[in-house]
Amino acid sequence: MSKVVLITGGSSGIGKAIGTHLVSRGYIVYGTSRNPEQFSGHSLPFPLLKLDVTDPENAIAVAHEIQEKEGRIDVLINNAGVGITGPLEETPTAEIRRAFDTNFYGPIHMMKAVLPYMRAHRKGLIINITSIAGYMGLPYRGVYSATKGALSLVSESMQMELYHMGIDICNIAPGDFNTNIAHGRYHSPVLDTSDYKKHYGRVMKVINEQMADSADPSLIGKKVERIIEKKNRKLHYKAGAFMEKMSVKLKQVLPDKVFNKLLLNHYKL
Repeated sequence: MSKVVLITGGSSGIGKAIGTHLVSRGYIVYGTSRNPEQFSGHSLPFPLLKLDVTDPENAIAVAHEIQEKEGRIDVLINNAGVGITGPLEETPTAEIRRAFDTNFYGPIHMMKAVLPYMRAHRKGLIINITSIAGYMGLPYRGVYSATKGALSLVSESMQMELYHMGIDICNIAPGDFNTNIAHGRYHSPVLDTSDYKKHYGRVMKVINEQMADSADPSLIGKKVERIIEKKNRKLHYKAGAFMEKMSVKLKQVLPDKVFNKLLLNHYKL
């Protein structure tokens, strides 16, 4: 029987790549978007349901709709997210809250919405798309790192809470992939009078250069399929360039000052 998969943020980028690959492999896929009507002519191979992950009632309604149509939800992939950059001091608090609403509270709303159905079947899988950035505080990306790091830790707790119900949970932490996340990212304005102006500009230049040379998100789709089909899964998976994945190991073994010096050199600070 084909597995039923719900992917938030399925209209573009990593979510679209995951959904497209899984459909090609025989899965039943539902994607979501805040504005699915904008993608009606994009010939996606799976339906897009209207969803704002920051609205818990909307999350419940979408999960119920899929349950009514298919009789189950086998896999939830929490992919919807927003980017945010800027010096913390100059980032509006409202934008910080918006990032947490989407990247942290949004996945929690979705997990709460699907868990009753998974629990009824005593099986299910939740995959949270976190980030390599969630393993470390990056300069001028501290809020984004915090949202993804928080989601990663919640996943660790939930795995222990759910294992006896037959429900598994894991994280996939991508590095840089060639998606359109930069177009929707909130950038704190570079103020001419700001003491951060020069260094913030340098970091943004490095980030944009990395994005231009980043990998195809279709690689994530293949990785997700392998994880779904595994019987014994890890809690944490990483996806990206060798040095991106290596940076997580280096943070674990190097003294803080040494690791931070490497980051400062990387970002030309």
